[in-house]
Amino acid sequence: MRARKAVIPAAGLGTRFLPATKAQPKEMLPLVDKPAIQYVVEEAVMAGLSDILLVTGRGKRALEDHFDEAVELERQLAAAGQEDLLAAVRAVSRLAAVFYVRQGQPLGLGHAVGCAREHVGDEPFAVLLGDDILAERERLLSRMVDLCAETGRSVVAVMELGDEELGKYGVIAGEPDPDYPDVFRVHDMVEKPGRANAPSKLCIIGRYVLTPDIFDHIHATRPGRGGEIQLTDAMKAQARESPIRALRFSGVRYDVGGKLDYLRAMVEFAAARSDLGPAFREFLIDFVKGL
Repeated sequence: MRARKAVIPAAGLGTRFLPATKAQPKEMLPLVDKPAIQYVVEEAVMAGLSDILLVTGRGKRALEDHFDEAVELERQLAAAGQEDLLAAVRAVSRLAAVFYVRQGQPLGLGHAVGCAREHVGDEPFAVLLGDDILAERERLLSRMVDLCAETGRSVVAVMELGDEELGKYGVIAGEPDPDYPDVFRVHDMVEKPGRANAPSKLCIIGRYVLTPDIFDHIHATRPGRGGEIQLTDAMKAQARESPIRALRFSGVRYDVGGKLDYLRAMVEFAAARSDLGPAFREFLIDFVKGL
């Protein structure tokens, strides 16, 4: 089967952006004039995933409101003749069929994905982490969906990162797949091993296409550090049964869960805009000259 559903965990507290996230979800922080979560949903839709499940928690009502219809706002925009804004607002609520489930306790990424079991059912599905924003031209997720359909195995996205990053990500152990370029057969993965213990420099980033047996592995996974159930542990169990696949990504990615990458994404997205870009790039040049 080909994946047609996407799961987006969105129950995190966003503590790295306090106090901005004290009263609003971190997923609603804007990148120019769209919240970060909208870029992720749009990426899923472009990959052919029209059924979106957001796994939310307390204080996340703004996510539901964003993807819902805004009748009063639309009426005001129509009355004012603001057709461009009206079209933009309507487009958000018509992106996809968006559903919600609550993660009652913050028990880790594996637990959050496990909350999607009833909605997903017995079919492959994608998982997109909201902190990872890819440039609009990238088609990573589409390739992952294709690869999962062709191999019948779960697929994880990886990037080759520097030694200083190996203590921040899960790292895969595997061999190149002779049938596919940039694909690895993964037989193990290590969570945040550090330089000394890393089996490779291929680090797991926030895109997965998972086969439905992952739910049984999540259910069997014991809580680890902090009482959390790690998705990496469940995928390790999958890989022990038969190698899963990793697709190497070398495109443009922003980890907007960190302030520096968030600012970089904001600048680069604005500079690339046809309406804002020319004036904004001129401002940046003058600003740098004045330093």
